[in-house]
Amino acid sequence: MSKFESNPEQGEDLSVPPKKLSDEDQAKVDRYLARGYNRVERKPFRPLLLLGIILIVLTLLSLLSLFIAGTKGVV
Repeated sequence: MSKFESNPEQGEDLSVPPKKLSDEDQAKVDRYLARGYNRVERKPFRPLLLLGIILIVLTLLSLLSLFIAGTKGVV
């Protein structure tokens, strides 16, 4: 059995990944992230607004293509 295969008899919790950093390195990372340099206040994501913008742009492009097709005698 390889090291990546799990043995159900061992009772390992697969939801917690193994530690990749030492405690000292993790403390450095935590201090860096807590400094606030990388923190940006953002507005909440509004999917309906995005959908509305996409629909408006799609409609405008469709009308533009119909106008161009009409001026060229295609439609």
